[in-house]
Amino acid sequence: MAKVYYVGDWAIMTGPVFIETPFYQSTKGVEIFNYGKWLKEALESSGRHRVESVPTWDFYNRLGPGDYEKILEEHDVLIFSDIDAKLFQLAPSFFDREKFGSKVLTFPDRIRLTGEAIRRGKGAMFLGGWYSFTGEHGKGGWGRTPLREILPVRCLEFEDLVESTEGFSPQVTDHGKKLYKGIDFATMPPILGYNKTLPKKESEILLRVKETGDPLVVLGRLGKGRVLAYTSDPAPHWGCNFVFWDKYADFWLRSLDLVFGKKR
Repeated sequence: MAKVYYVGDWAIMTGPVFIETPFYQSTKGVEIFNYGKWLKEALESSGRHRVESVPTWDFYNRLGPGDYEKILEEHDVLIFSDIDAKLFQLAPSFFDREKFGSKVLTFPDRIRLTGEAIRRGKGAMFLGGWYSFTGEHGKGGWGRTPLREILPVRCLEFEDLVESTEGFSPQVTDHGKKLYKGIDFATMPPILGYNKTLPKKESEILLRVKETGDPLVVLGRLGKGRVLAYTSDPAPHWGCNFVFWDKYADFWLRSLDLVFGKKR
């Protein structure tokens, strides 16, 4: 059984906003969405794995010194989806003025800890979205950090979003056919976008975007661990069709095997 720590794919929506006077506006309503529910359910569908789905704000706000190290020790696979690099690099105490000058403010580097855990044998998946890889207007920022040494792909130096309302189709490579044997990707519904990346020469491309040839699923190694990049979104909006594919769970369970199950 794999214990999976899955960060991202949550959202908070506020509104609608009502303006009834030139002087005031009222926001009425708030909803919290876990768009990661499809991936969590898919990975747990076999009964062999357990997934902890974590909002980005919890990853940022609720991990003090030593907490992330414990998480890395207790989990087998890490998933990061649609989260920006600042969530790794910053800590709330950096913005607490009352602590300025009272002590030297430094904290363990979560990217370094993540890389060390993978090198020791943990599995990892890095999944796409507006805040993944380079991201919208560079907001993902993965390539400007040591995450670039962990990823099986290279990030662009400019916005990497490739989107189309007509969608894109997957094209499986020869190596991908072996690793995803039995999954007919011709039946996969279109994805509405992805992050454009460049594969590293030592990595293995398992799926490409048919219309462009860009990498869609790439598998790499880091020390004793394996890292998989899926450059589109496992959830809506890019994946609003994908999550209802009848092979969605099979695809993610096989992907989890690639970074965890089959190497043990």
